[in-house]
Amino acid sequence: MSRRPAAPATCPCGLPATYDACCGRYHSGSANAPTAEALMRSRYCAFVRKDAAYLLRTWHSATRPPVITFDDGMRWTGLEILETTEGSAFHSTGTVTFRARYTDGGHPGSLHERSRFTRVDGAWVYVDGDFIE
Repeated sequence: MSRRPAAPATCPCGLPATYDACCGRYHSGSANAPTAEALMRSRYCAFVRKDAAYLLRTWHSATRPPVITFDDGMRWTGLEILETTEGSAFHSTGTVTFRARYTDGGHPGSLHERSRFTRVDGAWVYVDGDFIE
């Protein structure tokens, strides 16, 4: 009896595409995120996958930390985009308001943030964000 290979899982960012067809191409450097929202989703996915190099590469140099460390007890479990302002291919800045769900040591929680993005040499980068209660 032959087994069919399992279908690839959808991307952790929440869009209905495989990781390779979605955020994976941004993480590998073969494409740049075309919008601020796409960058936000890819950065969330990088947190899920613990891809510090991508996070640093897509962080504005004026606000980028020297290093990113990951909490071993933290597990990201879902992303919800609540609002976007500008951030399209026709803009130079944009904001994305999101809620990211996680478990930390088995305890559920969420991070609610309004993130600011800008273009540098044509590529979207994360500038900073404000936490929302």
